[in-house]
Amino acid sequence: MARYLTVEEGRVATGLRLVVTAHVPGLWSEACKSLFDAKKVPYQLVEQIIGGENLALKAWTAQTSGPVAVWNDERPRSTWIEQLYLAERIAPTPRLIPAGIDDRIAMFGLCNELCGENGFGWNLRLRMMHWGLNAPDPGETARAIMPVLAARYHYDPAAVEPARAQQKGIVARLRDRLADQQARGQDYLVGESLSALDIYWSAMAGAIEPLPETLCPNMPADMRAGYTDPELREIGGDALFAHRDRIYREWLKLPMDF
Repeated sequence: MARYLTVEEGRVATGLRLVVTAHVPGLWSEACKSLFDAKKVPYQLVEQIIGGENLALKAWTAQTSGPVAVWNDERPRSTWIEQLYLAERIAPTPRLIPAGIDDRIAMFGLCNELCGENGFGWNLRLRMMHWGLNAPDPGETARAIMPVLAARYHYDPAAVEPARAQQKGIVARLRDRLADQQARGQDYLVGESLSALDIYWSAMAGAIEPLPETLCPNMPADMRAGYTDPELREIGGDALFAHRDRIYREWLKLPMDF
């Protein structure tokens, strides 16, 4: 089990602190951790409580969500792109932002489709809110958390259908991109080496087909069920998920620790 500092402890600590959603493999939290795991940068985890007030976190970072990366006494970084640039500066190798402009443009565009507002992860959360707010018996946890998230992220039922179309589109695009790369003898989604896109896909893929329990322990059963999506798994195909598994084996931390 991962050890978490309180926000108060994290605020006075030094080095790299990652404020993450505690005790579950949250998509953005796992992606943020994976950036630094790939570069072998040590960090301390700080607890963010999903659906909680997180008032101490707001006082420190001016917001209440995770992940947030804080390096020594620098300002907190609470967006995926800021966290990526921070990781590149702290540990330049392995390089996660391609040197070539065409590869860089492709990588950032596809990463944004996964991680940005109205991207894959955002739309997963929207669809989960829609289910939690409309199911006859969503369970005690969902009943407590979903209204909080709906208010925070401006839930709109009219956005649910376009959200699903976006999810299908980005998974299909990554499937086709990997096939093109492999046809050229390249084993990564962009260029000839690991990039942030491989890491962000690997993290987000856990919401379609989670890693097995031996590699992703302590994942709540209801979360594992909600993070299993046969339709998107079929769209992605075997090669795209085999790629996810290889990235974890060769670059990231197994078993997952949260």
